[in-house]
Amino acid sequence: MHILLGVVLSLVVYCAARATQSEKTCHLRPLGHGRDDTDQVETAIARCGRFGHTVFAEGQYNITRKMTWSLTESKVDLHGYLNFKPDVEYWLNANNTYRVVFIQSQASWFVITGNDFTIDAHNTGGINGNGQTWWSFYGNRSRSDGDGRPISFTLSNVTRGIVKNFRIKSPPFWCNTVAQSKDVVYDGMYCNATNTDPLYVGQNIVPNTDGIDTYRSDNVSLLNWDITCGDDCLAIKGNSTNIVAKNITCRGGNGIAVGSLGQYIDLPDIVDHVLFDNVKLIRLDPDVQPNLQSGVYFKTWTGTVNGAPPTGGGGGVGYVSNVESRNFHFDPVNAPIHLYQTNGGHSSDAPSQLQFSNLTFSTFTGSSLANKIVDLECSPAAPCPNILFQDISVAPPSGQGESFVCINVVNESGLPGPCNATGKA
Repeated sequence: MHILLGVVLSLVVYCAARATQSEKTCHLRPLGHGRDDTDQVETAIARCGRFGHTVFAEGQYNITRKMTWSLTESKVDLHGYLNFKPDVEYWLNANNTYRVVFIQSQASWFVITGNDFTIDAHNTGGINGNGQTWWSFYGNRSRSDGDGRPISFTLSNVTRGIVKNFRIKSPPFWCNTVAQSKDVVYDGMYCNATNTDPLYVGQNIVPNTDGIDTYRSDNVSLLNWDITCGDDCLAIKGNSTNIVAKNITCRGGNGIAVGSLGQYIDLPDIVDHVLFDNVKLIRLDPDVQPNLQSGVYFKTWTGTVNGAPPTGGGGGVGYVSNVESRNFHFDPVNAPIHLYQTNGGHSSDAPSQLQFSNLTFSTFTGSSLANKIVDLECSPAAPCPNILFQDISVAPPSGQGESFVCINVVNESGLPGPCNATGKA
């Protein structure tokens, strides 16, 4: 009886402590122009990021060093912007960023980790990446994966996290990534990478500004996204499973990507059960952003290793299956539906061993700048079975007939015309 009473009392004390913790609230206001807010932000998250509530008033919070938020059963109301200082040389120093995203050794300056949290930016807050400084800096310099340009917003090792009504202005590199995570919902994400430097009018000076790259993550929902970028609107990378992307607007860029995959010879890439639904691709004024390349496209490296990651690679295996793309509308794109398995390779390379199967494309409308509406170039070492099309109504250029190309496709059905096998994969 005494033992049982002791257990009950311990539970009461524990529950009371949890109740007290859950009532913790931290309020922040920006310190003002030119002042560093990093300390007060980290202090508030340390106190209220576990079983608490952190409230950021509107305004700009100056962040001057890399930062991790560890959140557990908590809520953050981010009414203002985290303003990351525009110091290119500082951030390119590897000691000043995290390398938690394994693929291509990408850098992050802000990482969220933890479980059972909600971050709501109320469409009034988020991140200011001061990307123009970066884009102009790299205007006449070379860029390469893993060179240290930071991802603006990284979710790493998250379980049951929600991000709502979040805005990212001027990301230097990828806008978002989610890695090593599960049961994550993004509902309302706005990213805008738009050049304002008159020196680069009419050029795609904002490459690598992907809306998001998913990696090694399961059960991720991307809902109500509006992305202005110069690269992939969404990129589904290796070992991404049970991904739902719904109500997506892509302004400029390369469209919706699955890949690239097969870069690492010793690490199989699996992408399984992905849904893209209600996607609009909008062509911008070419003086602002000339790029609108693909609608939805799939890509792998070749079967031969060429160099080493992060900039080289190939020879990796795996598969992509059960990907459904539906309700797409295009302003004219260059390549509405495209699949190729020669990324980063040479004509003499061994073919990729990574296989695509069970792909569905339904209700595609709009127009194309080329008459090749479908271009599926699967590997001869891993031909593509079970490719289904339904209601594909993408108009080719005026006066040209539509063309459909299927290379090393085991079987396809539903196209309005024959899918001719021409050329070599």
